[in-house]
Amino acid sequence: MKLSVLANLYGAKSLDETLSILSSLGVKTVEIGAGGYPGKAHCNPEELLSDPKKYEAFVATFEKYGVEICALAAHGNALHPDAAVAAQFDKDFRNAVLLAEKLGVDTVITFSGCPGDSEGSKYPNWVTCPWPEDFLSILDWQWNEKLIPYWREAGAFAKAHGVSHIAFEMHPGFCVYNPETLLKLRAAVGDVIGANFDPSHLIWQGIDPVAAIRALAGAIYHVHAKDTKIDHYNTAVNGVLDTKHYGDELHRSWIFRTVGYGNGEAYWRDLVSNLRLVGYDRVLSIEHEDSLMTIDEGLCKAVNFLKDIIIKEEKPTTMSWA
Repeated sequence: MKLSVLANLYGAKSLDETLSILSSLGVKTVEIGAGGYPGKAHCNPEELLSDPKKYEAFVATFEKYGVEICALAAHGNALHPDAAVAAQFDKDFRNAVLLAEKLGVDTVITFSGCPGDSEGSKYPNWVTCPWPEDFLSILDWQWNEKLIPYWREAGAFAKAHGVSHIAFEMHPGFCVYNPETLLKLRAAVGDVIGANFDPSHLIWQGIDPVAAIRALAGAIYHVHAKDTKIDHYNTAVNGVLDTKHYGDELHRSWIFRTVGYGNGEAYWRDLVSNLRLVGYDRVLSIEHEDSLMTIDEGLCKAVNFLKDIIIKEEKPTTMSWA
């Protein structure tokens, strides 16, 4: 398993500066934002695909620092009910796939997306309740008329261009937000669909990440190292559903934290060990979204914390005492 970083945390810096910082920390594998919500600060696929000189310079920068790209991140909502918004996210996803093909990268990360409740909707409608029964009708329409047809076609497009792993971040607000919904879409579309396993979004839902890892055995294509701290006092009063601004840390039911500040060392050792138990041996990619720490401090703490926890060497073929 390799330690990686989602590099868009340094979107205000150049790619050269970013790779210089990451390589100085001992990070030799990165996940690059390539459209959608992660942005294109370091990687604009449309430009790189159309301009050979820019593409060569892009690749040369990684070679300069001895860093490899493990995945392209193009999180978006290609099923947004606003056609123009959906079209841009769809374009970003497809351009990321085409660039991944050219780079020899097999993984593109995104969201499943979330439609509205009908063809005339303006905004996404995330259904979380089975009653009144209107909600079940919406859910049925979203999955059968929008979600499954779109990803069957987009999944075929990805596979045709050498991207065998579409890694969905299971994120509340989108149709795929937990292992059950991920596996439901995977069953309908095929094994091109898998998980970008980000425990931070599962923790506050009350999901045990280790149980989720075991349920997703064989379907985990990427892993984000990001933690969540549950505020037990605020949760005791208001529960975990919280629409207060992320900056209102004192009053929120939970906040995102640098790894080790939401859950301790034993928790993360168990998580990493269970990833190995189910056969995952790709990357652990740090995503910094800790609002209590600067980028530099949060990243350094995460790297230092995970260096002692990540299992670097290949799994032994025999037990030393056998």
